[in-house]
Amino acid sequence: MQSELYIDGQWVKPVKGGSFEVINPATEEVIHRAPAGTAEDVDIAVKAARRAFDIDGWPQKTGSQRAVHLRAIAEGIRTRQQELARLEVLDNGKPFPEADWDVADAAGCFDFYAGLAEQLDDNPEEPIALSDSRFTSKAVKEPIGVAGAIIPWNYPLLMAAWKVAPALAAGCTIVLKPAELTSLTALELGAIAEEAKLPPGVLNIVTGSGSVAGQAIIDHKGVDKLAFTGSGPVGSKIMATASRDIKRISLELGGKSPFVVFEDADIEQAVEWIMFGIFWNQGQVCSATSRVLVQEGIYDRLLHRLIEETKRITIGNGLDEGILLGPLVSKRQYEQVIAAIEAAKVAGATVACGGRRPEGFEKGYYLEPTVLTGAPLDSEAWREEIFGPVVCIQPFSDENEAIELANDSRFGLAAAVMSKDEVRAERVAAAFRAGIVWINCSQPTFTEAPWGGYKQSGIGRELGRWGLDNYLETKQITRFTSDEPWGWYIK
Repeated sequence: MQSELYIDGQWVKPVKGGSFEVINPATEEVIHRAPAGTAEDVDIAVKAARRAFDIDGWPQKTGSQRAVHLRAIAEGIRTRQQELARLEVLDNGKPFPEADWDVADAAGCFDFYAGLAEQLDDNPEEPIALSDSRFTSKAVKEPIGVAGAIIPWNYPLLMAAWKVAPALAAGCTIVLKPAELTSLTALELGAIAEEAKLPPGVLNIVTGSGSVAGQAIIDHKGVDKLAFTGSGPVGSKIMATASRDIKRISLELGGKSPFVVFEDADIEQAVEWIMFGIFWNQGQVCSATSRVLVQEGIYDRLLHRLIEETKRITIGNGLDEGILLGPLVSKRQYEQVIAAIEAAKVAGATVACGGRRPEGFEKGYYLEPTVLTGAPLDSEAWREEIFGPVVCIQPFSDENEAIELANDSRFGLAAAVMSKDEVRAERVAAAFRAGIVWINCSQPTFTEAPWGGYKQSGIGRELGRWGLDNYLETKQITRFTSDEPWGWYIK
């Protein structure tokens, strides 16, 4: 495990020499001490990124040249996939098969953006038809500059890949600040980048607290672009701070995503996707479909099966065989989720199953997967993100009511609909006010497709070509080509 910051192609101790504990959420044991970067370290990192961008020529490399480094990083991740997945389990708590999947996706993300980097060479400029034949014009895409990326703890390496890969492909340089709770694999990404011979200063990784290292990135005038994934309140602060310097921003924030199940749906398939939509990664997923709306005709039967299957989920240390639900990421997160369940009960909701620490787990931040029924529609349980393995389920009568309830939220990240009627499913999907919509499934995510939300769920899109556009500016270049003089002042 790395114990130093990765800045300007070197491993360095924080200027002030600080560190913080890394705690295994399955055992509550301290397993490492990570470096605690401060504003001084961020300043050094930004200046290195600035030099790599302004002087050393990273943006002047062809897309194909940058792609070589991206593919080497992808291969480095794959070479160490099992080791990195194990670190994710120790750091985050998720079951090993989930972590293994995430690490494979991270490698795939670097490969994907390597391909898009090469495409930048194929289409370096776009001719523009003008109304005046004396001029020609073209539009070109250029990298924004130095990007500051702040990522969450729920998908540590994957969220790093979502920001680092497109930024490097575009020709930007970057300072990455991983979540304090899950810094281990982000630091290992530095080691992999070093092995991939990424030029010094192109990727810099500063670990530490959000209030210190994260804030220093947000405030730094040498940063041209801020990319953040996390909570709405923090995103709002970043947006306000960025406005001072008119920094470019992309924000992927929270959600309280609905899942509408019509009575013609297959109940067994619906239960499977409902569970995948809320219990994957312990429900610590911004797009989790945590508000489930079930048509009255199948509500009782579906609820019965959902409770049966939820009770069968195997809970335990993510490194153990057959575990499907690990601990929550931290003591604080565990306490917040427990408090949300208790508040839901006070508001009138019923805990149909779960809601407690499972028997036999005295250590670790374990919580039974929880199904809440009857949560009032104005309650926090129904309206606010809990970010844990807690699903609220309500009946609805008809399509109009389902759409109204689904859209009645300040969030708009994701939504899902399940029905055998393809026309209705498409109609409901079109009616959802959300940036990501699933039909007859929930949560599958593909690097090729755009990711982001409406309303208070964020600004901009990640993944696909949209993720690359996050790190590109468009420049117009217009040329006067006529042999005739312009003749405005000089006749």
